[in-house]
Amino acid sequence: MKVGWYYTHPTNRLKPNDLLDVVSEHPLSHPLIIPRSAHQISRANISEGALKVLYRLKDGGFDAYLVGGGVRDLLLGRTPKDFDVATDARPEQVKELFRNCRLIGRRFRLAHVRFGREIVEVATFRAGHAQAAQDAGQLSDEGRILRDNVYGSMEEDAYRRDFSINGLYYNIRDFSVIDYMGAMQDLETGVVRIIGDPAVRFREDPVRILRAIRFAAKLDFVLEPQTAASMCEFAPLLKDIPPARLFDEVLKLFLNGAASRTYGLLCEFGVFEYLFPQTAKYTAEQSGYALLEQALENTDLRLAEDKPVTPGFLFAALLWEPMQRLCARYKAQGASDYDALETAGVDVLTVQSGRVALPRRFAYMAREIWQLQPRFERRRGRRPFGLLSHPRFRAAYDFLLLRAQAGEGVDELATWWTEFQESGATGEKRTAAAEGRPARRRRSRRSKRARQ
Repeated sequence: MKVGWYYTHPTNRLKPNDLLDVVSEHPLSHPLIIPRSAHQISRANISEGALKVLYRLKDGGFDAYLVGGGVRDLLLGRTPKDFDVATDARPEQVKELFRNCRLIGRRFRLAHVRFGREIVEVATFRAGHAQAAQDAGQLSDEGRILRDNVYGSMEEDAYRRDFSINGLYYNIRDFSVIDYMGAMQDLETGVVRIIGDPAVRFREDPVRILRAIRFAAKLDFVLEPQTAASMCEFAPLLKDIPPARLFDEVLKLFLNGAASRTYGLLCEFGVFEYLFPQTAKYTAEQSGYALLEQALENTDLRLAEDKPVTPGFLFAALLWEPMQRLCARYKAQGASDYDALETAGVDVLTVQSGRVALPRRFAYMAREIWQLQPRFERRRGRRPFGLLSHPRFRAAYDFLLLRAQAGEGVDELATWWTEFQESGATGEKRTAAAEGRPARRRRSRRSKRARQ
């Protein structure tokens, strides 16, 4: 039987039954080796920097493998965002081979090798750690990994990967793919499955719950039943993750091109409430959040068109309804419109930062987007021109359009501001339109002389 998979065309793929036969012939203790002739990974699709790292490690007498998401994406016919390398060389040995190398990490030491704007991450094979780390006091009482500088073999490293589809190794020596975890079968059937006991793995690092959702949404895969059940059970552990780390994970969740599907999975598995508790309270009451859902759809469209998306705008959409409700409460207590809006914005962002930290520059942007919304209603005199020159006008205007798309009853306002910007008329005419009067007509010098 031929061992391997063809991903270049659906007719070249092995059928599910064939996959089961192949995997059964190669238990995890004996890895499945897919030769170069039986997979579509080509060095032409691997970055120049990653190839330099792989070859220099090999020439230095070390084992070197492309690993993780880069191998997964290449097998699926996708373009990897970056490339990671696994090796038996220690971080200090990697640094000796590369002058452009920097060692990072406290929990686990990594080597970052920089080639211009590209950074290739190089990790030493990790050992199976559970009992050893517990004996050394490197696990918390809840089972979370605190320190992880324990090195081992490639097989041990494969067991330490989080999900099977990320446990594939591309060997630069013979260009084969090595599979210890049945990953090829999971790629073929479209399954996200955690390696090992889900309860243990999610206790070690609850952020794996977010990664599982991200991969399922991004690849349009399904979650393996045991993995899914444990995600719901251990989602509360996300409350103990540092807010700064969760900010990075939230960006990965919503800026992966599948934000709408990601949001649905976060809600389905009871995870969203541990990231955005203020927003989750509202969505639970209303059975949905039209503005947020529209914002996520727009985000996916912008990313598909290779347009930028700023976290400040995304958080403004995520927290818009909680801010509105708190603002209304402050107004009812006697605060002015301006004070209520200002205070509500600060308070909502402060509470949110206790769960998912938002860097100051993005928090300021979200607040300014909110504060500019009432100013769109002031269309008389010179006010429209003043707002048009505001540094945050474009973001606030886009948010106004988003509110119109979400059915917040500002369609006429959004249309007016669109026409106001697109008008080719003179400043006098645009000002007159803003004041609701006809523009003053200038008489030409020629007509004046004719009257004389």
